[in-house]
Amino acid sequence: MQLCGIDEAGRGPLAGPLTIAGVILNHPIKGLADSKKLTEKKREILFEEICLTATYHIVRFDASQIDTMGLSACLAQGLREIMERIGEAEYLYDGNSAFGVSGLKTMVKADATVPEVSAASILAKVSRDREMVALSPLYPEYGFEGHKGYGSASHIEAIRRFGYCDIHRKSFKLKSLQPSLF
Repeated sequence: MQLCGIDEAGRGPLAGPLTIAGVILNHPIKGLADSKKLTEKKREILFEEICLTATYHIVRFDASQIDTMGLSACLAQGLREIMERIGEAEYLYDGNSAFGVSGLKTMVKADATVPEVSAASILAKVSRDREMVALSPLYPEYGFEGHKGYGSASHIEAIRRFGYCDIHRKSFKLKSLQPSLF
């Protein structure tokens, strides 16, 4: 039975989507690694090769869905959708929780050691990063093209100055932005 690796990008950002990818490699691909360890240029090259040669499915949840459903429920729904779309396979998800989804094995740091999970990591990260870059002209004051929605100092300062925009996760509370009694 073929292995389908699954990983996500965008669990912790303050803005933008959660993106989950599942990948079955139909042949070996050289250079696969945890997407965070690769340069943007290398990720883009591998993304194209994976899309051309692998069986894959990508799921995304926008900020309002994350705020409404919760991050864990989005992850569980995304994992189930990938498993339904890919079909019969052995599934391995990067991390230590299957979020209640049966038929799924988990492994911490699988994105660094299992090629299928590395490929899923790359598809998820590149897809999410591309979306954040595409959205950045709509919200130029936030600098999404640079930090991709993560909680950088410049992003937090932009939220302080301009408030939240449509793609911010309002359910994610930052201590530095909460009112203080002192």
